Amino acid sequence: MIRPLGIEHQTALGLPPVELVALAAKLECPYLGIVLSTRPCNPHEYPPYSLLEDAALRRRMIAAMDDSGVSVFLGDGIVVYPDLDAREYERHLDVMAELGTSQVNTVSFDPDLARSVHDFARIADMAAARGMSTTVEFAPSLTLKTLDAALDAVRQVGRPDFGLLIDTMHLIRGGNTAADLAAVDPSLIRHVQLSDNTIRQRGAVYREDTIDRMVPGEGELPLRDILAVVPHDTPVGLEVPMLSRALAGEATEDGARRCVQGARALLAMLDEGPTSR
Repeated sequence: MIRPLGIEHQTALGLPPVELVALAAKLECPYLGIVLSTRPCNPHEYPPYSLLEDAALRRRMIAAMDDSGVSVFLGDGIVVYPDLDAREYERHLDVMAELGTSQVNTVSFDPDLARSVHDFARIADMAAARGMSTTVEFAPSLTLKTLDAALDAVRQVGRPDFGLLIDTMHLIRGGNTAADLAAVDPSLIRHVQLSDNTIRQRGAVYREDTIDRMVPGEGELPLRDILAVVPHDTPVGLEVPMLSRALAGEATEDGARRCVQGARALLAMLDEGPTSR
């Protein structure tokens, strides 16, 4: 059985929450990855929103999810900064819990590793108090740049409800391989964000590639090898912002559908046996 997919907010590049629920339902993707407010990258100029401030919008989103069977798996946007007290996220976590979020994801831009780990632990504690688990993400542009760095942070936090989020682009761009991931305790892999891209950086800065990715299966990343070593019950979310295509006029639904089709084709191929790619 091919595992279900989630649609994450970056794939939809600014689409408001109720419409994001409808898109996921239309594409038969039962999970969402969300942020609580509009992000700067909004090429289709969708109306700004704030789930944090707009209680009526939260009610509409919850009703839409109840009607469609779609749920929020991942709450994103919990970021550690050197000059921000992690307790400032109490309200954010309240709202994520209200929306039924299962897991929150955190990243760090604080160059002080010890302070980052301290804040990861504090966020995990706050999330757990609201019935949510926590993941940590690594990327060449973050404080935790590699799989090994993220694993070390997980060990230091030392909580059973604190694990890894694997972004396929960041995994490979950080110098890791599918074999490296296969050596990780499977119980630590809690979420996969699936996208494709070139192996080498295309943009002048890493951020340019982060917001302009490729449909799974259309780039150079060894996605089948990665997915083959991920536990079958690990949720897979599509995080595939394709800014250049959106600016060229591709509709959000059309881009998301191509991503879903590409991902499902990759997952179906896993049942056909080993691959060298």
